[in-house]
Amino acid sequence: MKKLIFMAVTGVVSFLGKPVDVAAQFSLQGQLRTRSEVRDGLGTLNARGTDAAFFTSQRTRLTFGYKWDRVNFNLSVQDIRLWGQDASSINNADGNKLMVHEAWAEVTLMNVADTTIKTKGIDNLSFKIGRQALIYDDVRLLGDLDWLQQARRHDALLVKALHHGWQLDLGAGFNQHSDAFGITGTNYTAGNAPPYVTNSMGALVATPSGFLPLAPNGSTAAASSKAGAPVLSNAVSTNGMNQQYKSFQMLYVSRKFGQTKFAGLFFKDDFSKYRLDSVGNASSGYVFGRRYDVKGVNSRLTYGLMINGTIGSAAGLKKFWQVGAYLQSGKDRDGKDLTASHFTAMLTLQKGKFSFGPGFDYLSGNSSSTPATESHRFDPLYGTPHKHWGYMDYYYVGTGSPVGGLQDAYFKVKYQTSVLALSLDAHNFRLAENIPNAADPNKVNIDKNLGYEFDFTANYSLNKFTTLELGYSFMKANNSTEYVKRGTMDQARHNANWAYLMINIRPDFFFKNTAGK
Repeated sequence: MKKLIFMAVTGVVSFLGKPVDVAAQFSLQGQLRTRSEVRDGLGTLNARGTDAAFFTSQRTRLTFGYKWDRVNFNLSVQDIRLWGQDASSINNADGNKLMVHEAWAEVTLMNVADTTIKTKGIDNLSFKIGRQALIYDDVRLLGDLDWLQQARRHDALLVKALHHGWQLDLGAGFNQHSDAFGITGTNYTAGNAPPYVTNSMGALVATPSGFLPLAPNGSTAAASSKAGAPVLSNAVSTNGMNQQYKSFQMLYVSRKFGQTKFAGLFFKDDFSKYRLDSVGNASSGYVFGRRYDVKGVNSRLTYGLMINGTIGSAAGLKKFWQVGAYLQSGKDRDGKDLTASHFTAMLTLQKGKFSFGPGFDYLSGNSSSTPATESHRFDPLYGTPHKHWGYMDYYYVGTGSPVGGLQDAYFKVKYQTSVLALSLDAHNFRLAENIPNAADPNKVNIDKNLGYEFDFTANYSLNKFTTLELGYSFMKANNSTEYVKRGTMDQARHNANWAYLMINIRPDFFFKNTAGK
């Protein structure tokens, strides 16, 4: 197979009249990643009397790359689906799950090491344009979300500069959903609505054109309501977001001094303004929704600093530490005045193959006294929340964040060799602010304690291209957890479990086995 691919690429290049060292400039990697899961309370608590779910999801990805001195090109195509989700024969109703994950090119404008480039002044200057992942620092705020089978990407332009140890990245993106003739203005409906929704009378009707319908919990089966959440055919992002940004602009600056790195981030994302509307009549029912035809945007600003470093030598006890502080201001996506904050600190001690240490995260939220026109809920943007706030994805993932914010005190232990890695994480979650207890009239606020989570993972490298990952997580929840996640008390099971087996096969089709193995 490798020989056929090699011959095909070589033939194309030779046909173009430019014979090259194919293996040095072309790359072709594949990925087949299956994850079999037993879910008994992942993301939210299950109601009493319900059974655990079991399924297998699969990512199939093919990534082609080309590298020249001044141009890098990358194309990644992937197919995401569940086993048994489609008919066993071809059926158009199954839908198209094949998509372009990344498609970008990076062009070098300046390079101090390249004498053929006459323009000088900066050690390295390039721009990267197209569909791409934004990955910075510990992927807390910007990351590729690789845990999710479909991952995350942005359509953007990135200008990258390196000079005397300084890194500076400038980025921007502008979203639009149609280029049809007759389109005027730049209004942007910030999500994809399903073709059919349930109106206020409980009847299934076609989704009106040009807006996002509203229903309780964003459910297509629930009767449309003015006070509901947007009904989406697919989530626009993690963090429980209900609309995609219209545009963004960012600045990232970093510099390492000795063993300490300073990294500053400024990120501005703009959300389309909307108005409430309805279609229908009193006798047959209404579909309530948001119509995004209002001029202007709600702009959210996120800015802060992360500092991390290393103390000690490889022979002794090494200490890895990290602190960070981020603020948010401006307007949230719904136009509320935003003032929010996020603080993080952690320390990891490493001796040989063992590492361990504590950490603490604070993400602000609303309290019982927060006015309806304001918000203090910090949103960790477009990062990888699965990595930070528990593997069971209760907070800041698809099921949203607590209104009252979050405090996460954790302790992590890890053992790692060249082929095996074992880890155990323990979290204690608490609300950052008091929130009213509408379920119990005898108490003003719910208890801030949201319970404990324990995450165990084992990774084994089977060969150069294959890894096995086994995981088990347990959540010891309480009524506060249930109230935050479901709005009820004493109606859900407070012991949640989740287990998975992930097989990740990533062949390099141009790999040369010089060892003869």
